[in-house]
Amino acid sequence: MDLGLADTRVLVVGGSRGMGRAAAETFAREGARVAVLARASEALDDTVPALCSLGSPECVPLAADLTSLSEVDSAIDGLSERWDGLEVLVNAAGPVDVGIGPFDGLDDDEWRATLDIGLLSVVRTVRRSLPLLRRGSFARIVNVSAHSTKRQSPDLVAYTAAKAALSSLTKNLSQSLAPEGILVNTVSPGSFLSEGMQGYLRSLPPERGVDSASLTDAMRVIAEDFGHPAYLGRAGSPAEIGPVIVFLCSLVNSYMTGADVNVDGGSDFT
Repeated sequence: MDLGLADTRVLVVGGSRGMGRAAAETFAREGARVAVLARASEALDDTVPALCSLGSPECVPLAADLTSLSEVDSAIDGLSERWDGLEVLVNAAGPVDVGIGPFDGLDDDEWRATLDIGLLSVVRTVRRSLPLLRRGSFARIVNVSAHSTKRQSPDLVAYTAAKAALSSLTKNLSQSLAPEGILVNTVSPGSFLSEGMQGYLRSLPPERGVDSASLTDAMRVIAEDFGHPAYLGRAGSPAEIGPVIVFLCSLVNSYMTGADVNVDGGSDFT
């Protein structure tokens, strides 16, 4: 199926690792021009050549701290000097090492940091990218939230609050931008074997018998420690979410906006 993405201009925020990297790689295979915005220049040095090798005709590294308004503005200003329009914006960055813990264990600084990266970073990138999206041949925005907004965990209270706010923002944007033909959707991943999850698995005591690279072991731990089992009995691989994001951003998707798409291996959210 031709997704209509060849030579389109795509910005993936948080595209140097995990689900963002998986999305960026899928865009590259579809022949899109891909800009990746991430904080670590070293990660960009690895990501950009890889995207070009997968078939992207133009790969652009953008280094910026998403918690810095001036750095985000500067990075996207630089992109606007290179591209006169944008067809796709994907926001796949999010809290990784902040906001994890029970309510009583989080102070104001941890709450601010979680909301800054989980919500306000998206506000910044969307606001600055809208002029470019309005000049594109078509426009799609996908924001990556989390299935924990529907299935709570006491140890993810700040993370979930940030993601719930992101889901609400996305729904509102889908309505306000619909008259312009800009489609805005949310993808809510379930339990994936991300870098953060692998780190958590490696931190567990040896007697739990956990292989940090095993999708089934990851799901067993997620079910035992967080109460979030999945029908398929395994965690997801980041590579499995890239095609979902890319479909929502494609010309094949012409009527889906304001949707929140779960990619979770099956769950009743009870």
